[in-house]
Amino acid sequence: MRTPATAKLRFRPSSNNASSVVSPISSETARFHQKLTLSNGRTLGYAEYGNPTDYPLLYFHGYPSSRLEGWGFHKWPEIHGFRLIVPDRPGFGLSSYQPNRQILDWPADVEALVSHLGLSRFAILGCSGGGPYAIACAYLLSAHMLSAVGVMAGAPPWVAGIKDVTVSRKLLSCAATYCPRTLEMVLNPLCVAFRWILESGPVTKWLDNWIDGMKREKRANGQQDAKDESLSTEEARKRMLSTSFEAFAQGSGAAVQEARLLSQDWGFRFQDLSYSGIRIWHGTKDVNASIEMVRYMVKRLPRPVFHELEEDHYTMGHHLEAAIVDLIGNKTGKDNDGHC
Repeated sequence: MRTPATAKLRFRPSSNNASSVVSPISSETARFHQKLTLSNGRTLGYAEYGNPTDYPLLYFHGYPSSRLEGWGFHKWPEIHGFRLIVPDRPGFGLSSYQPNRQILDWPADVEALVSHLGLSRFAILGCSGGGPYAIACAYLLSAHMLSAVGVMAGAPPWVAGIKDVTVSRKLLSCAATYCPRTLEMVLNPLCVAFRWILESGPVTKWLDNWIDGMKREKRANGQQDAKDESLSTEEARKRMLSTSFEAFAQGSGAAVQEARLLSQDWGFRFQDLSYSGIRIWHGTKDVNASIEMVRYMVKRLPRPVFHELEEDHYTMGHHLEAAIVDLIGNKTGKDNDGHC
């Protein structure tokens, strides 16, 4: 991958370093709920999966989601030999809400995290709503730090034009921009009601039956591993529900804030990136993130590697494992043409 040696970090100094305060890793569960205190006092939550000595991949979760999104593919780090690190963005999960934040503030938090973890080089993958943040890191972080940067079914830039944006997303953006407090007041009780429904007896019974059925199917196909067997149905259900609830652990403020951020100018021009060779996977049938809006971005990024697939936003998940393998296999930082 062709990357300039002179690329520099360009972010606000107020949050680019972390203190030594971090929760201890006493068990596998503790690794999913780690906290880092940044120099400005904010908390950055993150989860780790896989062997801590393997090559690191930073995964930026979708919208709205959290660090627990990594649980959905927690076995891949062991299978493919990489260390998966999933940070919560501000206001989601364990991370402190950050008033007036911008997408370009995120690389500072990432730099603080990798500095704390002692990582000098790593790969990045942004999925769905995490896509713009992956590109922001390619824009601001030193190229020497990044072995590969990828975007899977990423949120598209609205500067490309919004004729393909769904009405519901336009309304969400409008409400998040012009009446965020009102939107929060609507969403907060809805989140509480949604959680109550999912934790009610009939729903938990249905979920338990579904999980048991999935276990039987995996066992019949020879896909069940020791971790799957050791995890009870109740534990599996609780983990699945925790993944759904964690994004709103602090309320809906972060979701409202990010709805505005993703639909506004991201704060930089794609043609101004010095980092080249960002890998992008996107579905041509994606109605959540129009392929035409993504093509607009691809045309302006320096030498991207673009994969258009006949998928929608959700079936793109079938290609996630292959994308991760591609990214972690590019440790030397070379692109498909062999350029450094």
